[in-house]
Amino acid sequence: MDESIKIVSPRYQQIAVDIASKIVSGHYEVGDKIYTRSALSSQYSVSSETARRAICILSNVGIVEVSKGSGVIIKSCEKAIKFVKQHKDIKTVNDLKREILGSVERQTKENNYIKELLSELIDKTNRFKASNPFAPFEITIDDNCPFLGKTISDTNFWHNTAATIVSIKRTDTMMMSPGPYAVFTEGDVFYFVGDENCPERVKNYLYP
Repeated sequence: MDESIKIVSPRYQQIAVDIASKIVSGHYEVGDKIYTRSALSSQYSVSSETARRAICILSNVGIVEVSKGSGVIIKSCEKAIKFVKQHKDIKTVNDLKREILGSVERQTKENNYIKELLSELIDKTNRFKASNPFAPFEITIDDNCPFLGKTISDTNFWHNTAATIVSIKRTDTMMMSPGPYAVFTEGDVFYFVGDENCPERVKNYLYP
């Protein structure tokens, strides 16, 4: 919903509420005679039909009484109070409805924007992987590894995993191209390359 669109009640209802409000405020008292339709239409700059509808509303709820020859007479202040309160409640509900619908629309736009960003991220990630097929995987060697103290050559690592170890991070040192005699040490982070199933094979081999 466009937030610039203003929701308003019909003009004759606005006039009825205005007259009822004047009764509530004491501007008019019970027994007072108010405008004829022609005077009412002139005062509010509306057609006589609109003025007639406003008087009909007030008459239907018992706020005024319309009689031939006597015109429109104020009949009940209590019913005027109730009518004004109901109108305010309706206006509040409409305002809340407008705010809720506006909020839902904003959230929908935000969700669609997030989906677009996510789609773009996935697309760029896939393109990055395609352009960098040798981006390394990594695995940490802990005390559950059965090969602690053994060399890469001893474990026939490549033959069992089809993965090539390209570097080993040990504490603050990064060993590039460690070769077949590098030893599996607890706390090491092994970086390796291979196909997309390589990480699973390496994990299963090092931690059977």
